[in-house]
Amino acid sequence: MITRSAELKHISGWQQELANAVTDPAELLASLQLDPGLLPAAQLASNLFRMRIPHSYIARMRVGDINDPLLRQVLPIAAETHVTTDFVTDPVGDLQAMVVPGVLHKYHGRVLVITTGACAVHCRYCFRRHFPYNDTNASSQHWQQALEYIQSDSSINEVILSGGDPLTLSDQRLASLVTRLQEIAHVKTLRIHTRLPVVLPSRIDYKLLEWLGNCTLRKVLVIHTNHASEVNTELAEALTKLKHADATLLNQSVLLHGINDSVTAQRQLCERLFSVGVLPYYLHLLDKVQGAAHFDVSADRARHLIKDLKHTLPGYLVPRLVCEEAGKPSKTPLT
Repeated sequence: MITRSAELKHISGWQQELANAVTDPAELLASLQLDPGLLPAAQLASNLFRMRIPHSYIARMRVGDINDPLLRQVLPIAAETHVTTDFVTDPVGDLQAMVVPGVLHKYHGRVLVITTGACAVHCRYCFRRHFPYNDTNASSQHWQQALEYIQSDSSINEVILSGGDPLTLSDQRLASLVTRLQEIAHVKTLRIHTRLPVVLPSRIDYKLLEWLGNCTLRKVLVIHTNHASEVNTELAEALTKLKHADATLLNQSVLLHGINDSVTAQRQLCERLFSVGVLPYYLHLLDKVQGAAHFDVSADRARHLIKDLKHTLPGYLVPRLVCEEAGKPSKTPLT
């Protein structure tokens, strides 16, 4: 039998970091010197939706602070176990929009490919925390079916790689998929939705930059950052490398109660993103997924927040406030 430590010797640095992510709530609480009395609830919630946090993300958290905005995004708590009316397991209608395994066709001109169910971090508000990945992701054996669907519809000019997180896949697999997408004449834009550069900046390595730089499609990389404290020096360096690979960098956030639902938090995030070459794109109302109701911020409060934010930022730094409604032909703007 090959031991875990022996296996890790044959994989890249970011893959080792991913494999060594913290999955035990007791380890997380101890490393941040938090009250061990939080452990029973954390373990119970983690049994429902497993905790996973890279060490590089934990390193940005404040020791001893239970209200740290990064910690609150990833710490399992008892509220996740409460059943809440109007919160469901498929809040944005992904399953009804699936045309072949792993391909969601919701909006005109673009499709989303669920490349994997794996993520580097399990955000507690994740709208796909109940998603049946084993049955529905476009894993390698299904990519042919996904590619055939995209080839068959000439109205599709943009392909979005999502998950899970597509950057948890090896560069070899990603390069192979992207090469095949480039061969489809009507596909012009590749968009990648990812949180890995934020929580695991080491993922942006030479091999990734090589295939991304060689990609002949227009490239848009949408990162997911919710708080200015997530934007550290390592992330800034990774984003600079991505810009040199000719990728347009955008950010989308989720409005989260007690984490970023203030004008100050949003202003700091938008300004910090711009300082590292990323434009704010969307600010999403929480998708009403079962287990995440404690993060919810009302639409009225969100509208007021954006109104006040416009008084402190130039227009190009104010993200568009939207929500996603199942069956609608586009995101719904809240103005």
